[in-house]
Amino acid sequence: MTLWLTALLVWMAAGARVGRVLVKPATTARVAIVVAVAAVALAATVAVPEIAVAVDNLLPHGVHAGWLSDGVVVSAWIAFVTATSVVASAAWPVVSRRNLRQVALVIYSVGLAAVAATIAWSFTFGWEVVTVGAVFVVITGLRNLDWTTLGRGIAIYTAGTAVVAVLAFLQVRREFTDATRVPPGNPTWAWPAWEVASLLIAFGAVWIVVELWVRARVLLRQIRPLHRMMVGRFPEVVAHDQTGSSTQLRASDQVAQIMDALYLQSGGGVVLAAVGPPPRSITDRADTVAQWARNPLGDVALDARWIAPPEGISPRGWVQAIARAYDTTTAEPVRN
Repeated sequence: MTLWLTALLVWMAAGARVGRVLVKPATTARVAIVVAVAAVALAATVAVPEIAVAVDNLLPHGVHAGWLSDGVVVSAWIAFVTATSVVASAAWPVVSRRNLRQVALVIYSVGLAAVAATIAWSFTFGWEVVTVGAVFVVITGLRNLDWTTLGRGIAIYTAGTAVVAVLAFLQVRREFTDATRVPPGNPTWAWPAWEVASLLIAFGAVWIVVELWVRARVLLRQIRPLHRMMVGRFPEVVAHDQTGSSTQLRASDQVAQIMDALYLQSGGGVVLAAVGPPPRSITDRADTVAQWARNPLGDVALDARWIAPPEGISPRGWVQAIARAYDTTTAEPVRN
């Protein structure tokens, strides 16, 4: 059952990557990621014992047990390391955006030749190719790790590829030691580890989409009270022809609407001589802006200098800071 579920989850990740290519420019790297995840999904699918048996008997008179299904699996993993190597090559200084497409064609040609040699000659050779390709991807991934959304996705993807490298190496070792073949209709050797590798790769491929969606949902929840009050006070900041319906677009729109409303409330860019410059502390500044936003007719008076995001912080982060401070204020809002 877990094999079926793994295949389903990886195919869902592949579909998500296809959707990303459809809504964004289909660059060489984005297409390569689609190919890589789809290849993992194919390998995970054929690893299901029932499907493996069906694949082995596709020819009219059948084939040797495990021959065709094993060939499809190793070919799928070759396709994975080939497509991922295209993405990894873009991270090396010797490859530029101009020649990435030419480099990709060379890598794909090598991968296609490796698949042909694997099917026609030796599955062991195919696993050797998978091992070498996975090691190259892991090395490149380790060189590009950082604590960003993209970096976290690379880390998860690289971890899954590292598991593939180990399993492929052990598969080569099994071939040289003439290990007993798994009988038809049974899960393949080390199938739990292959499941882990497939899921890590799939999750790493969609990590950016998932994290951005989660962060957008959290942002919308945090700024909801502040947004409701400011839009109610200045409804003109909402464009009635806005058609963006995704969570990320909605979050970006609401941040912009809050900033516009705060700007209008401050006088539309007027600098007041009686108002001092904002403090360096982001927390103190956000607390003051939140109190003023809730009660603009109170003792606090601000101008556009206080509304602009502090140096080193994005408008989204600035609105989040104001929204958090707004939630801690207790004064009753004054509505115009």
